[in-house]
Amino acid sequence: WLMLSVMCVQIKCFHEIITIGYNVYHSYDLPWFRTLSWYFLLCVNYFFYGETVTDYFFTLVQREEPLRILSKYHRFISFALYLTGFCMFVLSLVKKHYRLQFYMFGWTHVTLLIVVTQSHLIIHNLFEGMIWFIVPISCVICNDIMAYMFGFFFGRTPLIKLSPKKTWEGFIGGFFATVLFGLLLSYVMSGYRCFTCPVEFNNDTNSFTVDCEPSELFQLQEYNIPLVLQSVVGWKTVRMYPFQIHSIALSTFASLIGPFGGFFASGFKRAFKIKDFANTIPGHGGIMDRFDCQYLMATFVNVYIASFIRGPNPSKLIQQFLTLRPDQQLHIFNTLKAHLVDKGMLGSLEDA
Repeated sequence: WLMLSVMCVQIKCFHEIITIGYNVYHSYDLPWFRTLSWYFLLCVNYFFYGETVTDYFFTLVQREEPLRILSKYHRFISFALYLTGFCMFVLSLVKKHYRLQFYMFGWTHVTLLIVVTQSHLIIHNLFEGMIWFIVPISCVICNDIMAYMFGFFFGRTPLIKLSPKKTWEGFIGGFFATVLFGLLLSYVMSGYRCFTCPVEFNNDTNSFTVDCEPSELFQLQEYNIPLVLQSVVGWKTVRMYPFQIHSIALSTFASLIGPFGGFFASGFKRAFKIKDFANTIPGHGGIMDRFDCQYLMATFVNVYIASFIRGPNPSKLIQQFLTLRPDQQLHIFNTLKAHLVDKGMLGSLEDA
């Protein structure tokens, strides 16, 4: 359901941005602009979701013949679909409007890059565990609210010309409030397996599960408090989840860099002299007005997980191993056995 929700938000954001381009250039009556834009959206989503299904549900895909064929030739099919759209665009070129049509071609692809690619990263974060989905989103929302509150009551110094109502007081106050909020939310969520366990496909029950033994990230550890702070707080040690330390990085990004997604959106709207992307939400504008910072945050979380968190996944390796031919499995077994014997690990296990 969350994947479906992300996809619906993505489609609506894409629609709002494409509609702005269409409204700007509709007077030229250019053929196929909307049709091609939605076609390219379909192609890109087919590619990304196909990659996700193949990556995370490899065993399920290999069991079903149609899915196995689609998985094997997935990238070729995706490229063929894109080439079809590319050829359709070339055939739609109209004399005297070449430059304008290439502008719109670029408009569509930049929109795909900003909206579709980054929404796909949100889904990748979701598969790592619900906590990687909820905490970053909540930090962005908290920062937006607290920056407004601090700015409303204490704001005096303008922050950036693109958003005249933003103030340094709101920016700094929102930062400290978001870091504190991230620590508290992470502490609460780290104690529940339904939030910390990644989604996996269970071959025995033919269903998806989120039950696992929590990793070290979600097990309470004791940390020494720096001497400088011991006299202030009166404690020498503190028990906390390692994930809470990572939440500081997430909430810091949400507070200091995340707002630049909003500034970017403000500059975009000013460039086309519009107040909001749409009027989908009364008083708040369009869906894109609410999610302009979330996409930037999603990309950071995905990069952060890949750089500092994710390691080799034994279950995925075993799934792929079981799909190999018997002779390939035997070769890997003998290689692994020889490696373990050389290290002295296999001998000790046999003795035990």
